[in-house]
Amino acid sequence: MRGLEQIPWLYDLGMTVMEATGLGRWRRWLVAGSTGRVLDVGSGTGRNLALLETSVPPVGIDPCLPSLLAARRRAPGAWLVQARAEALPFRDGLFDTVLSGLAFCSVGDPAAGLREVRRVLRPGGGFRLLEHVRAEPVWQARLQDRIQPLWTLVTGGCHPNRDTEATVEAAGFRPDPGSRRAQGTMRRWTARPG
Repeated sequence: MRGLEQIPWLYDLGMTVMEATGLGRWRRWLVAGSTGRVLDVGSGTGRNLALLETSVPPVGIDPCLPSLLAARRRAPGAWLVQARAEALPFRDGLFDTVLSGLAFCSVGDPAAGLREVRRVLRPGGGFRLLEHVRAEPVWQARLQDRIQPLWTLVTGGCHPNRDTEATVEAAGFRPDPGSRRAQGTMRRWTARPG
C-alpha cells in the first residue's frame, strides 16, 4: 500500500502547511551550510534541493519514483537517482555534504543507511540533519509507541518513535553540540564521521 509519503501532491500539501508554521526556517538552516558536492538522502519531492545554492549540481536520492518526478520539476538542475539509503550507488568519499531532512524516520534499516552515508561522505565532510525523533517525556514516547504501527502503515514508512539522534551517534558520527536545536520532537544538528 502506498502511504502519504509516496503521494507527492499530498505530501507537498502537508509540508507547505508545516513549513508555513515554522519548519521552513529549519529547512533553510539545513541547506544553508552545504558546501561542495551535496547528497540529499530521501529527497522526496525536492524541497531541500530547490533551496540549495551550490556551484556543483546537487544529487538527490529517493526510493519513490513519483516523488523524484515531482523533484525534477522543483529542482531541474539536480541529479536524481532512484535508490535507498541502505544501498547508495556512489563511490566512497564522493560527497562533501550529506543532508537528511525528515528521511531517517522512514529508512528501512537506519543503521545500514547511516553506514552508507559514512561511506560516501569524504573524510571531514559534514552531515546535516533535520529529523523528528522519539519524544523525551515518557508519556509521549509511549503514545508514539502505540500509534507507530498504524502511523507507519498510513504514511508509507514513517516511524515517529525512532531515536535518530542516538542511532546517528551509534553509527560513528560525532555530533556538534553547538549546532543542535530542539523543539518538541523536532531536532536539527550537524555531525562529522568519528
